Amino acid sequence: MKNIWHGGDYSPEQWLQEPEILEKDLEYMKKAGINTVTMGMFAWSFLEPEEGKFEFSWLKERLDRLYENGIYTIMGTPSGARPKWMSDKYPEVLRVDDTGRRQRFGGRHNHCYTSSVYREKVKQINERLVKEFGSHPGVLLWHLSNEYGGECHCPLCQDAFRKWLEQRYGSIDRLNRSWCTAFWSHGYQSFDQVESPSAIGESMVHGLNLDWKRFVTDQTTDFARWEADSLREAGAGQPVTTNFMYDYQGLNYRKLSKAVDVVSWDTYPLWHKEKEILTARDNGMQHDFMRSLKKKPFLLMESCPSSTNWQGVSKLKKPGLLKLASWQAVAHGSDSVLYFQIRQSPGSSEKFHGAVIDHYGSTDTRVFEEVSQIGEELAILGELSGTGVESKAALIYDVENRWAMEDAQGPRNKGLYYHETCVKVYNAIKKLGFNVDVITMDDSLEDYQLVAAPMLYLYRSGIKEKIEQFVRNGGQLVMTYWSGIVDESDRCFLGGVPHGLREVVGLRSTEIDGLYDWESNYMVPASGEDGDRYECRNLCDLVSLHGAEALMVYENDFYKGYPALTKNHYGNGTAYYVCADAGQDFYDDLFWKVTCEAGIQPLVEGLIPEEVELTSRESDQYEYLFLQNFSQKPVTLEQKLLDCLSEGTVLLGEISDKGEIESYGTVIIRIIKG
Repeated sequence: MKNIWHGGDYSPEQWLQEPEILEKDLEYMKKAGINTVTMGMFAWSFLEPEEGKFEFSWLKERLDRLYENGIYTIMGTPSGARPKWMSDKYPEVLRVDDTGRRQRFGGRHNHCYTSSVYREKVKQINERLVKEFGSHPGVLLWHLSNEYGGECHCPLCQDAFRKWLEQRYGSIDRLNRSWCTAFWSHGYQSFDQVESPSAIGESMVHGLNLDWKRFVTDQTTDFARWEADSLREAGAGQPVTTNFMYDYQGLNYRKLSKAVDVVSWDTYPLWHKEKEILTARDNGMQHDFMRSLKKKPFLLMESCPSSTNWQGVSKLKKPGLLKLASWQAVAHGSDSVLYFQIRQSPGSSEKFHGAVIDHYGSTDTRVFEEVSQIGEELAILGELSGTGVESKAALIYDVENRWAMEDAQGPRNKGLYYHETCVKVYNAIKKLGFNVDVITMDDSLEDYQLVAAPMLYLYRSGIKEKIEQFVRNGGQLVMTYWSGIVDESDRCFLGGVPHGLREVVGLRSTEIDGLYDWESNYMVPASGEDGDRYECRNLCDLVSLHGAEALMVYENDFYKGYPALTKNHYGNGTAYYVCADAGQDFYDDLFWKVTCEAGIQPLVEGLIPEEVELTSRESDQYEYLFLQNFSQKPVTLEQKLLDCLSEGTVLLGEISDKGEIESYGTVIIRIIKG
């Protein structure tokens, strides 16, 4: 199906007693331009109400009727929530928490990924689903489970963890050294003695904590592969996906992405809580992270048509915002705009979560009208499907680094602000008109001209060597404070930091000062002349120079005059080192300077208004420029930017004679390449 998928989660099992509603849904979906739905994810108790008794007729009837009306299906596996009979007969499928308590039936993902019983039951129903629907022309994709997450500490998982550790370390002596268990007399004599971290047991061995999180990722990934394999072995030929979550810290998504063919994710930004462009930058960074996992188009699997029901304040989207956010996903590489949910649930936890069709049950609503407008626009621009995003800049954003850093008990134990720092860096690069890949330490740096590596506390996956080679070969690096501190087991490097990159950045970090929330310092020009002055907070790195040039220095405290921003030439490239947690204005000016001096060209020339996001996608023949106004007021583009854009054909939206883009407006311009 060569177009942008439009639709979302659909739960006909909630309406089986009211077939007239199910028929009305078909009419409404067609009216809204919906061409794709996801079904079956939370339907296990309807598909297998008793062990071994399968009832698929209701799902087949819906699948057939949808397909007859031109609507395709993403078929979900129901492993996200098991039926009651399974928990009653096989209690081992239920999770055990870190204190040893077996959980009761209920909730989602309350099941053990290690349990052979659970795996076999999942495999059985998946095989039956493929037998029934695997060759159906209306099935586009298989959707594994729903938002994988959580952990289990049962005896099965404890045993699997010990085997995982033995495979990773080979000997207990190597584990003890890597984890520094000599501290507090924590040494182990065998792998059989190791237990998972617990609030009533061990929680201060940082290597243990870190490896447990890695094990949870690997076990979850193994379960996802098990699910995918069960589908393929049963004959499913369609690709497989599962939905990721915003800034989720429970799993390493880089590893989990290897278990699926297509990355998809669920986005629920807190619109209208701050300036829309700030929310858009944070959300855009997550879009780019999801796209960068496989370096190919992703799917927006869930978004809310109206307001959620689970955020602190369930704020309505103002008119036009839903359309703007939907096109932002497409701009960053999504081949879909899908919602949760198509029809609002009549009861239980998500009865007030926004939907395309609400409890009123008709189409004369503001939300339905905006969804219909999105459907019309997506149908016109199906040529965008499958196009890619080319980036000259990359931001290293690594969850294993974050796990270690936030568990480290270092200069600040509340408020390291890793995520916020990465967003500031990302925002500064995007303001200049660049696409940005958001990558992990597992990725190559070869294809980029600019790499930002904020707070690279932990090294893994050969990142030290990758960075050294990148700069030596001519790349522009921006590194920050609190980098190169520990190895992949969270064991401190000896002999000076940033470990292995001191020659690249031309300095050594000697101390780092944790500031109280009410404290701040300032960066001022090292020349002593009047110039820009930037506030810095939270963390201030004290460095000694070994070849680098100080561009800015600290203004206050006992380290007044110490370098605060440095620059070092290494090989054919340049490495900048930011010594303190500075504000957005600092990063805006820094990346403007870095890109200008290096001659790195943005997507188009000209100053981009603060409220506008510029992104692009490419095919072999065309480049598609997206300009989006994340403001409730029209914005005016400068003439130089307008001159660049005039080379293309406007496919969506408009730029007025005055050079304005309307409030919450999206303009898409197609330019012939070459």
